[in-house]
Order: sequence, then structure tokens, then C-alpha cells
Amino acid sequence: MAPHRDEADPARTNAERHPLDPLSGEEIRQAAGILRRDGRTGAALRFVSVSLHEPPKSAIASVRPGQVFAREAFIVALEPGEHVTYEAVVSLTAGSVVSLRPVPGVRAPVTLGEYAECERLVRADQDFRDGLKRRGINDPDQVLVEAWGIGSFTMEEDAGRRLVWALCFYRGSPRDNPYAKPIHGLHAVVDLDDMTVVRVDDAGVVPLPPGTGDYTTARTAPRGGLKPLEIRQPAGVSFQVDGWEVRWQNWRFRLGFNAREGLVLHTIGYEDGRRLRPVIHRASVAELVVPYGDPRPFQGWRNAFDIGEYGIGILTNSLERGCDCLGEITYFDVELADDQGEPYPIRNAICLHEEDHGILWKHVDAGLGETEVRRSRRLVVSFIITAGNYEYAIYWYFYQDASIELEIKLTGIVLTSALAPGVASGYGTVVAPQTLAAYHQHFFSVRLDMAVDGNSNSVYEVQTEPVPVGPENPYGNAFRPRRTLLRTESQAQRLIDPLTARHWLVVNPGVANALGQPVGYRLVPHGNVLPFAHEESSVIRRGAFMTRHLWVTPFAAGERFPAGEYPNQHPGGAGLPEWTKADRPIENTDIVLWYTLGSHHIPRPEDWPVMPVERIGFTLQPFGFFDVNPSLDVPG
Repeated sequence: MAPHRDEADPARTNAERHPLDPLSGEEIRQAAGILRRDGRTGAALRFVSVSLHEPPKSAIASVRPGQVFAREAFIVALEPGEHVTYEAVVSLTAGSVVSLRPVPGVRAPVTLGEYAECERLVRADQDFRDGLKRRGINDPDQVLVEAWGIGSFTMEEDAGRRLVWALCFYRGSPRDNPYAKPIHGLHAVVDLDDMTVVRVDDAGVVPLPPGTGDYTTARTAPRGGLKPLEIRQPAGVSFQVDGWEVRWQNWRFRLGFNAREGLVLHTIGYEDGRRLRPVIHRASVAELVVPYGDPRPFQGWRNAFDIGEYGIGILTNSLERGCDCLGEITYFDVELADDQGEPYPIRNAICLHEEDHGILWKHVDAGLGETEVRRSRRLVVSFIITAGNYEYAIYWYFYQDASIELEIKLTGIVLTSALAPGVASGYGTVVAPQTLAAYHQHFFSVRLDMAVDGNSNSVYEVQTEPVPVGPENPYGNAFRPRRTLLRTESQAQRLIDPLTARHWLVVNPGVANALGQPVGYRLVPHGNVLPFAHEESSVIRRGAFMTRHLWVTPFAAGERFPAGEYPNQHPGGAGLPEWTKADRPIENTDIVLWYTLGSHHIPRPEDWPVMPVERIGFTLQPFGFFDVNPSLDVPG
């Protein structure tokens, strides 16, 4: 059973909406029309994104039910003929353009329309077709052309152009896995503004690998022995949904969605008695970078900034097509804008459901002969994206003990390149004959705009150390945590250290629990890794946030993305490294945590032809936020 929430109803009035509700389809169309009629942009205007212009925190905190408020859209658009990117704020309430400014020297992200047109252009190009024929491929329509961000690998004569370069794969039959037949050495460079093929490079012919890479049930007969597993909630779900607000087991928060970040969580708070206590103002995955480790010609260009160069909102799956969620599901549709500013829906983009999660707590009192045990249930908010060959499933979990967990599951198909017969490589795993899966990594930057019992927060690094043997530790068994207050941005650029149980504690110095301790939440890392690319490499210059697991900055409305607002073709240095040069104070103030998650992938033969899920994540746990275990009231 899958109840469906369609909140894009244009009949909803301003008073029925909340200031953080995503734009409806009608609002997207209205915003695009207002900008077009303004007259300061041309008829060829191409829309990159039309999303909610989020109000400031102060405005959100003062909102009351039924209140009328200004509703605004934030638009990124470009004039391709003039090679100009624009940012606009449009008032839907007043029907006017509040601000419009060109952003000089940047390259806007790639739109879905441009991605599709790039494939058509490359397939039609005669030099590309000649390159295919040299490889025995006579039908260009059987070639998958993927537009990849070219990064800083441009020629001097390309200055000022908005470019992508193409990776190509061959489908031997309509249902073949194209990544089983990577086309080696043939690449096109395309100007997305002019929509022209700039050049075609051919580094030489390598035969196509022989396999099909079929991963469907047609490959092998399904195994037997699995009996049905049913998850039923005959009395219904335990959460309540009001528009885009969700309430469950003392948790309250709002869902948001935009083209760049996909799912956004707003105003996360916990109802403690009669008080709604804030924990996080806004949470999202703000960047995703995939560095590949193969240094061969062209292979070394393969570095994807999936959020900054494209946007994971536009890559989001419609979850009705598979068993992405199990149980009693509530889905949310979202609306995004195409290149012309027209809205289009993604049905079932967000999945909301409950899961059993084993034991919450238990104790056996042998003296009394009594056992107390509670089952843990968690609320799951998720969405899944497909970025070319890879799938990323992003799950936010809310627990009854007031913990929050982010888990990202990585699956899909490893990116391949072709090897000539008898040739080996030290930079990847051979996963099928003549098929190399390069060593690579995935880095996610999670932006957490913290609000632990208010906006005045401080961050401590906590790690455990042994006490030296002596009068204070005569038996040599003592150890204790050491807290270090991170006072400035430079002090808060930190790495994990699992051997010392290092974690980070966000406290509100002005609020104490019943024991006199400052209330807080701690960020506990799970597995993680650092990048292995050289510090002067293109991918590290452009995505320097990857070099630290933790960054802390004072809140600033314009600081939203760790690699900068426009990482597409940016030479590097933008975002976190640029902002933190000021070394601003971060003590007892409104702060943002940026946590970097790294997945290290040395592909296995077992990752082919489709990869079993790998998991990364972290946990946020209350530490002194409550006086006692907040889950004591969970029924047995």
C-alpha cells in the first residue's frame, strides 16, 4: 500500500502554504513568465533551475498558521548567445522581479535538455561517425553518449566557452548493458551554449570488450527458496503528514526539494514535553565528487561533480518503478523546471516510511526475574538518484532515542574502460575480459545548519586519551575524553581519528540540562577515507573540501555549496577554502557543520555487472540534550 501526497496543487492558497514549501508547478511557470516579461533578458533565455528562494531564519521562526507571507523564487538562467549566466529573485506575491544580476566568469550547470541535445549532436557529427566506423560500429544510434563536465581540462583557445566532453559506450543489442562495451579513445568536445561539436579526439582504436554485461533476470534463472516476507501495519502508519511537515515520535520537521540538492530537511526539532526544541535548521547533501585514479590519456579527465555540474534533484528517480521502499509508504511528488521554464513532475520522488530496527534497549533483572525490552523503530526519509552509471540512495533515519543518522547506499554499474587484448593496468580491476573498472572514490559534503536549542552554538572536538601511570592512575587502567573547543574556522578543519574515538560535540553554552551540563548533540563518524589525488591535482583544487572531514563556518546566507556556487569549469579554490581564509570566530554563534563522507572503491569482480550496495554515513546523537534516556516511554 502506498499513500500518495501530491502537494503541487495550484489551488493551495498562500495562507495554506508554509514559507519553506517547495514551489508548485504553477509557481514555477509563473516565476519563469515573470522573468521573461521583465524585458531585461532575451527570448533565447535558457532556464537552469527555478526553486524556492528560502526566507531568512528570522522570518521562518515568526511564521504563524494562516499567516500571509511573501513567496519568492530563485532562478538560475543563461543567455547562451551572450555566454552570460543570470541569477534572479522573483516575487510570486507581487508578480515582479526583485533582483536580476549577471554572474560574470562562471559556467552554469548542465541541464537535462542540454545533456540530451549533446548526445544527438555527437551522434550526428561526421568525424565522430568516422571514428565509430574505424571501430566497426555503423549505427551511431547504438552508442550511448554521456556529457561529462570537462573541469579545467580545456585548451587555451576554449577560453570563455561552456564545454562538456563525451564518454561513449556501445549497445550491441537494444537491451545490452552499454558499460560492458566502453568505446576507447573516441571523445567529442561540445559547446553547450552554441550547441556545436568543437572537435573530436581519437586516441586510437582498441577493440570493444566481448561481453554483454547483462545483469537482468534473463542472465540466470532466479534462485529458489525465498518465502514471502510481508510488512504490514494494519492500524496504519505512526507518522502524520500535513502538507510538507512530518511528525513522528516527538520529531517534527519539514521536507523540501530543489534541482541542485534534491531532498532538503528543514526545521528539525524534538518535542520534549510541551517544548519543541530545535536541533538542525537545515540539512542537505551539498556536493558529490567522484575522483577517478586512472592516469591514462583522457581517463585522467574523469572527475564528476554531480551536484555542482548537474544537480542531483534533476537526477532523482521516480520510486514507483521498483522495490525501493518496503512497507506502508507515503510518497511525495516534486516539480522542477525544464530548460524553457516549464514545470515537469517527478512522481514519488521522496519516500517516507517506518522500519523495525531491532532492539532499542533491554535489561534482565535476574533478582526480580523480570525483563524489560523495547523494540526500536525508525522513520525513513529517502530519495534515489541515477548519475549515469551510478545510483546513490540517500536515507535520513530518525530514531526514538532522538538520534539522527544519514546513510548513503552506493550501487549501480562501475565505470569501465576498454583494454586491448593481453594488456594489463595497475589502476583498476579487470571485472570482465578486456574490461577495466578504475580505482575511484566518492566524496559527499553534508551541510548541517545547526540549531541545538537555539542558534548560539559551539563545537568541541572530543577524543579519548590514556592517563599516564602514576599517583592518579596507579593501576594503569584509566582513560578519559579530552574536549577541545574549536574557536575559529582554521581550528575547525579536522580529520577523523577512529583510534582515539574522535567525534565532535555541538553544544549550546547558554542552555543547561538538569545536571548543569550544556545541552548538545554529537556527530559520530562511521567509516571514512581521504582522497589520494595530489593536492595540486585539478580535482583537489576544485573540490578542496574533500581534504578535511569536518569544517565549521559561521552561518552566512550566501555560503551554500562547499566547492562554490558554480564549480562547472572552475579552476578551483572556491567555497570552503575561500570562505575560511578569514578565519572567522565560530564560538557561541550561529554555525554550520560541513561533514565530508568518503567511499573508497577498489572494484571487485563481484561488483560486475551490477554492484551490490556499499554504505557510508554518520550519526547525530543527543549528548546532554536530555536529562535521561528519552526513549523510556516507548511502549513494550
